[in-house]
Amino acid sequence: MAAAKPKGSRWSSEKTNARVWLYSALLTLQYGAQPLISKRFIGKEVIVTSSVLMCEIAKVICALIVMAKDGGLEKVYNEWTLVGALTASGLPAAIYALQNSLLQISYKNLDSLTFSILNQTKIIFTALFTYLILRQKQSIQQIGALFLLIVAAVLLSIGEGSRKGSRSGSSDQILFYGIIPVLVASLLSGLASALCQWASQVKKHSSYLMTVEMSFVGSLCLLISTTKSPDGDAIRRHGFLYGWTPLTLIPVLSNAFGGILVGLVTSHAGGVRKGFVIVSALVATALLQFVFEGKPPSFFCLVALPLVLCSISIYQKYPYQVKKKES
Repeated sequence: MAAAKPKGSRWSSEKTNARVWLYSALLTLQYGAQPLISKRFIGKEVIVTSSVLMCEIAKVICALIVMAKDGGLEKVYNEWTLVGALTASGLPAAIYALQNSLLQISYKNLDSLTFSILNQTKIIFTALFTYLILRQKQSIQQIGALFLLIVAAVLLSIGEGSRKGSRSGSSDQILFYGIIPVLVASLLSGLASALCQWASQVKKHSSYLMTVEMSFVGSLCLLISTTKSPDGDAIRRHGFLYGWTPLTLIPVLSNAFGGILVGLVTSHAGGVRKGFVIVSALVATALLQFVFEGKPPSFFCLVALPLVLCSISIYQKYPYQVKKKES
C-alpha cells in the first residue's frame, strides 16, 4: 500500500495552489483592464519610452519594498553576484528586448488579424521550451487543452482583427518583414519564459530579484535606444515628462503591478500557465469594455469564452502523471 502524504505537506500544496490561482486571477484582471486604463489616462502627447521607463522604475521600487518587508534584501546583498544575475535575468531580458523589436517590425508589415493569430504561437513554443529545458511534460489532456486555448486565441484575434484595417504590401515584404519576425519573436518569447521558470524553480532565484534585474537590463536597452530613436529626440526636445499628468501614474503603476505578478505566476506555475492568463485577459478586456463602455463583446469572443474556461479546467484537472515502473 502506498504511503499517505503527510497532512502538513498536503496543506502546504493546497496553500501554494490557492496562491497561484490568486496571482493568476489578479494578473488576468490587470492584463484585461490595462488597455482600458491606458487609453483613458495616458494622453497622446506622452512619449512611449518615458512611460515604459517609469513603469520599470515602479517595478523595481515595488519589488524592493516587498523584499525589504520579507527580509530578503540582506540575503541578496550577501549572495548576489553579477554572473548569477546575468545568467538568471540578463539573458531573458535581452531576449525580451529583441522580441519586442521584432514585434514592432512585424506589426508594421502585417494586418492586425494575421499578426494576432501568429503571435499566439508563443503558447506552443513556451510548452516546447519548458519541455526541452525543464523536462516538464504535458499529458494528452493538457495538450488538448493547449489546442483549445489556441483555437480560442485565434477566435479572439479574428474578432479583434475584423475591427481593424489591413495593411497591403508585396509578398516578399510580408514574408520577410512580417511573418518571419513575428514567428521568431514568438519562439523567443517561449524561450525567455522557460528560462525565467528555470531560474526561479531550478536555480531558486527570487522572482522579485529577477524583476529588479530584468527591469535594469530592459531600462538600459531602452536608454541606449533613445540615442537614435524618435522618442529619444522627443525627450531631448520636450522633456522626459512631456504630456504627463498625475493620472498618468495610474496605468504606469498598474503595469508595474502586472510585471510583479508575471514573475510570481512564472515562478510558481510556469510559463504555460502565463499563456492561459494572457488569452483569458483578452476575454476580460472584452467583458470590461461592455461593462464600462457599453461595447458588446463580438460573436467570436462569446464563442471563445467557454473554450478558455474548458481549457483552463482540463489543463488543471489532468496534469502529467509519471508512470511507475513495475517491480
